[in-house]
Amino acid sequence: MQDPDWLARSSDAIKRMYGYWRSKCEGDRLPPRRAIDPVEIPRFLPQITIVEVVPDARRYVYRLVGTKEVDIRGRDPTGKSVLDGFFGPSLDDALGCYDTVVRTKRPHYDDSPYITPDGRFSDDETLFLPLSEDGDSVSRILVFGTYSPGPRP
Repeated sequence: MQDPDWLARSSDAIKRMYGYWRSKCEGDRLPPRRAIDPVEIPRFLPQITIVEVVPDARRYVYRLVGTKEVDIRGRDPTGKSVLDGFFGPSLDDALGCYDTVVRTKRPHYDDSPYITPDGRFSDDETLFLPLSEDGDSVSRILVFGTYSPGPRP
């Protein structure tokens, strides 16, 4: 797997998280959820979300949401679908990021600025990393975000 173009412009934290995920891949096979060891990435845990891909109308369900993620959102969406608990410029944008990962079976990087639901300007980075129980089809998506405090517009 060739490194993506966006890697050159991403933050060090995004590069490290991508490198960690890449180290868990076996060739072009996607890593399973069990390959992600919290002991190996303690600094990143507060910023990690794991979303399960489900075969029903919910499409994506939050299974683990880091403490920094909960803080930024002002609520904990664990157990809710992305339809009910997304945090981003729009539901279509959020679903589009997840859909891209499932369709391409590749990481997706998003650094598009937007206004958060609580009125904060966000120029943060988000990395969506596919996980797979069979090495091919995406069963979970590890989401890693970087955040910088920003003024309300």
